[in-house]
Order: sequence, then structure tokens, then C-alpha cells
Amino acid sequence: MATNLEFIKSASGTSVSSLSVTDCFSADYDVYAITFKLTDKLTTDDDLSLRLIDSSGSVISASEYDRANLNMNTNATFGEGISTGTTSFFSHIELTTSNDNAGGISYIFNPFDSSSYTFHTAQTTSFKTVGFLGKKIIGVHKSAEQITGINYFADSGTFSATISVYGVK
Repeated sequence: MATNLEFIKSASGTSVSSLSVTDCFSADYDVYAITFKLTDKLTTDDDLSLRLIDSSGSVISASEYDRANLNMNTNATFGEGISTGTTSFFSHIELTTSNDNAGGISYIFNPFDSSSYTFHTAQTTSFKTVGFLGKKIIGVHKSAEQITGINYFADSGTFSATISVYGVK
């Protein structure tokens, strides 16, 4: 599938509480792949979550997201989460400050189509003191509007990461 991806844009941040990739969605693609690589979790045990950015450049934090996830822990029973009317997609990465290994891939569907909801799927993995954690995530942004970018943010603390966006041919 690598030959079916076209690199669009990336962003990196060091010791940030939020990291955005702006102006990365256009009418050129209906589907986008987003890779996320966490290189350092600095200050607190935390979750990193995802929000969308609208055509005016504003991060959408209104209660417009529905989401579900499957947590696959190596040290515990698998668990599910379902939420409606939330302010972000489910957390992508869960880390402790002593473990900085995490990454994942997301797919965003129809972000630039102002007459359609934007859909999201992701698969992520991270390492915590207690073991590995894999996640499968799905979500929908339930407002038909033009989306032009993405924003990863920490619930608290800071992180260092690289995010890359690709168009799927």
C-alpha cells in the first residue's frame, strides 16, 4: 500500500502540550493516512487525544464527536469504551513518564467535504510500565463542515512527537 500513499505534510514538536498539522486536507483526496510517532513524554502520565481543525483554522472542541475503542492490554482483560457528544476522538496514546514508546496510524475519511460528516479510524500501540497497550479506535465528527487539519493534545503535561499526513490514492 505504500505506493498508494502520497506524502502531504508533517509537523514535529518538542516539549509541547499540543501539536497541529494545518492545511493538510483538500479536495484532492477522500481518505488520508496519518502516522504518529511519540519520541518523548516528558512531564506527567497522560493521554494524547485528537481533534479536528475547521476551515477557519480553529480547533474543534465542541461536543460534536462520537467515539468507540477497544483497549488490548497485555496485562489485563481487554476493554471497550463508547462515548457520544464528546469534545475529541478517543485517546490515541497512553503513557507513563518512564516509557516513551508509542505510535500509530489513523485514517480520516471525507474531511474536506463540507456536506459530509468526517469519519476516523486508528490503530495505536504504546508501552506502559505494566505492559503493552494496543488500541483500535473509531469515531465520527457529527458536524458537516470542511475540515482542513488535525490537532493532537495532551490532557496535561507535554510531549514530543512527529505527525505525518498522506493522501490515499
